[in-house]
Amino acid sequence: MFQLEAYKPTHNVLRSFSMDPDYSIIKTECSELCVKGDPYSVSVLKEGYCTVEPDGTFRADGTISLVSGPKTILVDTGGPWDREFLLSKLKERGLSPANVSVVVGTHGHSDHIGNLNLFPQSTVIVGCDISEGDRYLPNRLAEGQPYHIDDHVSVVATPGHTGHDVSVQVKGTSVGTVLVAGDLFERCDDEDSWKELSENVEVQETSRKKALREADVIIPGHGRLFRVDRTPLN
Repeated sequence: MFQLEAYKPTHNVLRSFSMDPDYSIIKTECSELCVKGDPYSVSVLKEGYCTVEPDGTFRADGTISLVSGPKTILVDTGGPWDREFLLSKLKERGLSPANVSVVVGTHGHSDHIGNLNLFPQSTVIVGCDISEGDRYLPNRLAEGQPYHIDDHVSVVATPGHTGHDVSVQVKGTSVGTVLVAGDLFERCDDEDSWKELSENVEVQETSRKKALREADVIIPGHGRLFRVDRTPLN
């Protein structure tokens, strides 16, 4: 657990700089897996990864995060191969799938929504679709309007990687605003790779810049969480 002044960077500190006309932005990868807050805390149950194999294939799995507070919110479920891992991690926290109020799939790739069927009683949000069982709820995510779970947690549209990517914004943690971002960011230092994986580079660039201006901590889809430090240029 950490407070703002107690960030623990990785032993080999990884910092990445982002270009913005109004701010100097530094991203710093951190080794912590939980951000405490009131009323919500955010925990990384599994850090996502993506590695290239010698035969040209690659192995990947998406980050799985849990937002805990008045409601229990799971953000991405990993791939189908993570089923037992996910159930075990929930059990460690005294939870079963029935205790999860909301499940958010940041986008429709198999390494992010492979275990949705574990949560038939939950409100399920995948991209811009929101459903309770077979009943779909109206929303304006596709128009760029946030879907507020409550006063502290919102689902926000962050398109680009796919046309209907969303992220989960958690306000009021010990470090400020946390954004569980799916593949909006692959990892802290993803400048060499994210464009190759994007369906719309220009749109995703806009989503990334907005996230870097608003979030204090970002949890990416395939790497460790990272801190965002902004310094105004004027």
